[in-house]
Amino acid sequence: MDYVIIVAGGKGLRMGSDIPKQFLPIGGKPVLMRTIDRFREYSADLQIILVLPEAQQAYWRDLCRQYQYPLPSEGAGGGFYLLANGGATRFHSVQNGLALVPDEVQGVVGVHDGVRPFPSVDVISRCYETARTAGAVVPVVPVVETLRKIGPMSPMGSTTVPRDDYRLVQTPQCFDIQLLKAANRQPYNDGFTDDASVVEAFGHAITLVEGNRENIKITTPYDLKIAEVLIG
Repeated sequence: MDYVIIVAGGKGLRMGSDIPKQFLPIGGKPVLMRTIDRFREYSADLQIILVLPEAQQAYWRDLCRQYQYPLPSEGAGGGFYLLANGGATRFHSVQNGLALVPDEVQGVVGVHDGVRPFPSVDVISRCYETARTAGAVVPVVPVVETLRKIGPMSPMGSTTVPRDDYRLVQTPQCFDIQLLKAANRQPYNDGFTDDASVVEAFGHAITLVEGNRENIKITTPYDLKIAEVLIG
C-alpha cells in the first residue's frame, strides 16, 4: 500500500497575506486542494495524509464546505484523506503523519510540500516506482542560472561554481515506508532540511530522478502569478 504525506504548515509571511499560502486560490481553487487533486490524479488508491497546524484546521474545514471539497476522514483507514496535526518543525510534522501509517504496512510513502500543486503525474509515478527498488528517491531539476559562492574562503568575496555540479530539489520525495519510519526515529537536528536529509543521516543513499520545471513551490506573490499562468 502506498501513501503520501502532504505537509502544509506555511504562515504566508513571505506572501504578505493574512491567509496562509496553502489556502490562497489559484484559478479559483485553493492551492492545497489542487495539490491533493494532483495525487488523486496519479492514483485513486493512494492513501493521502494531510498535515496541518491545529490552528488552521477549522479554517480548512470551512474552505472544504465553501468549495464543496471532501472533508478529512476521522481515524485511520479509508476516506478521501486523513488529517494529522502539524509539529514544531517539518521533521516533527512528518513524524505525526507517519504515525497514521500502520507499522506493519509495506510499500512506498511520499512526502510532498502542500504548496507545490504542479508535480506532473509522470514525475510522481517515476518517484514512486523508483523508490520500490532504490528505497529513497528525490526529484531534481538542473540549475540554469550561474551560481556564485560567497564567504571568507573565496578570493574576491565570491566565486563562480560549476552549476552542472548542482541540482534543485523538489518533492514528492519517496521512500520505503519502513525506511522512513526508522529514519524518523532519530533525534532531531538542524541539519534535517528535508526528508532526504533525514534518511541520508540514517545512512541510506538517495537516488535522484528527473523532476519537472513547473513543479514550483509557491511562497511569494511572484510565485502566485506564475501559478496563475500555469493554470491557464
